[in-house]
Amino acid sequence: MATIPKVVQNLIEAFERLPGIGPKTAQRLTYYLLHAPKEEAEALAKAALDLKEKTVICEICFNISETSPCPVCSDPSRDRSVIAIVEDPLDMLALEKANFNGLYHILHGVISPLENIGPEELRIRELLPRLKSGEVKEVILATNPTMEGEATAMYIDRLISPLGVKVTRIARGLPVGGDLEYADETTLSRALEGRKEY
Repeated sequence: MATIPKVVQNLIEAFERLPGIGPKTAQRLTYYLLHAPKEEAEALAKAALDLKEKTVICEICFNISETSPCPVCSDPSRDRSVIAIVEDPLDMLALEKANFNGLYHILHGVISPLENIGPEELRIRELLPRLKSGEVKEVILATNPTMEGEATAMYIDRLISPLGVKVTRIARGLPVGGDLEYADETTLSRALEGRKEY
């Protein structure tokens, strides 16, 4: 029986540790790089090293950036009266694509008792000083509509409600182009709760 060289196996195992990469995909990526030009493998390795060496966490919103404060927090044209609280930097990018022009606060996770993640493991307490300045008029809870996202939103709402800042939650319901017959009960009930006058 043929054996896989140790260096090939090491890269397969490294790829498998990445989220969303199973054994077959890890093998395909490894063998692709094995046959790719050396410059392509070097560029990938350099990009991975640069990711670790040249990124920082923004001291204000906790976004991943090359500078701190990040470009969003440094932009004077942003609406500083509104902060959207999101779970991770990818959620922030999604809101940016939707032309949100306020500021952000990135939690880097959600409350998840099953994974031993409590409020202390998230960037929740760092939000409070940002709200006490009086500049922020509204906080948008933009966590995902999962059980953990809802629990996190409820916790933050209870924490900041006494500060007198308006707290809103992103709407949930049917996606544009979705069919009623394929929607689950929770999505439909939320769509009904969030209905607006036509």
